[in-house]
Amino acid sequence: MKKSCTRFAMVCSLLSLSTSVMAEQLWPDLPQPIKNGISAQADNMVFVGLGAAGQSFYAMDTASNKPQWKKLADFIGPAPDQATAAAVAGKIYVFSGSGKVEPTDKAPIIFDSVYVYDINNNTWSKQNTRTPVGLLGASAYPLNQTEIAIFGGYNKQQFDQYLHAVSTIDKDTEPQKWQQTVTDFMQRAPEDYQWNQAIQIYNTDTNNWSTKGNSPYLANCGAALVGEGDRITLISGEIKPGLRTPMVKAVTIKGSQVDWQQLASLPDAANGQRQEGVAGAYAGKNEGALIVAGGANFIGARGKAEQGDWFAHDGLSKHWSEDIYTYRGDKWALASTKLPQGLAYGASFSTPAGVLMVGGENATGKPQSKVYMLRYEQSDVSIID
Repeated sequence: MKKSCTRFAMVCSLLSLSTSVMAEQLWPDLPQPIKNGISAQADNMVFVGLGAAGQSFYAMDTASNKPQWKKLADFIGPAPDQATAAAVAGKIYVFSGSGKVEPTDKAPIIFDSVYVYDINNNTWSKQNTRTPVGLLGASAYPLNQTEIAIFGGYNKQQFDQYLHAVSTIDKDTEPQKWQQTVTDFMQRAPEDYQWNQAIQIYNTDTNNWSTKGNSPYLANCGAALVGEGDRITLISGEIKPGLRTPMVKAVTIKGSQVDWQQLASLPDAANGQRQEGVAGAYAGKNEGALIVAGGANFIGARGKAEQGDWFAHDGLSKHWSEDIYTYRGDKWALASTKLPQGLAYGASFSTPAGVLMVGGENATGKPQSKVYMLRYEQSDVSIID
């Protein structure tokens, strides 16, 4: 049985809703659609913006009796896609992303900038530093009150060169040259992309960068991150453009000690198909269980890659997953509940009420404003719409 509460339901089960107000009043939709944006959490406050929302930035107090999205000061830099962010000591730090420096530029680049939002003063400023590597598609986590750890990220030089090439070649007049440029880039093996393998550390007090060693696994981007204390879980993501991995790994960082652990991989999909892995999934913890939902992939890409075809997603249609997985007691389970539609590239937050899913894109690539709450109950997941 599907365990969900519809938008128009007047009464939901006590497990799903602890008040008598409607779900719509509890978790309002975003004022505007957002995908490929940033997200950060400071105690009960959640923040989302940028990406498809341009310079717009919003916050909501999840502890309020009647939560509402509040528009904050607009971002002051060029609007970045797929930047990463983390909240530390009353400030939100925004790293990298991609976009055009000027609207008239022919091609986007990976930004190496760092911006900071002051929560108390509702102001933005630009830090006097540059990211040491490209951090497009990376995942950030606040280790403590002065350090932010960042995992993954595209290689800036390779990405900038490729986007400039495909943006300046006229596809209509030089179709073969354009296609060859794409093929040459996409048929490389994962290691050839030289994505960020190190745990990059940004110190908010000193404005300096350092590293805490390298991941023993292939660097990946678009991984969902769930942190709890000094333990960080990185779920799935892509290991090269168009190719995902079902791998799930955890890293514990205590001072200079860094311990990596490979967990059980995501199980097969609900339709019985082999698990491809997903990029841009939603993830969080509720009732001691890890919940992972949605994400996007190319069904069949893993099989092609294993046969040596590294342009693995060529000719395949992109798929947006409706599946929801739970991880508890070192075991994954496929929930009987599905998302109302396939979604990816939004924001997710762990709250006492459940895992809050915010925005993203659907199977047409259209940015969304929907907000859902996922709750773990009796080995399954309920959805408050």
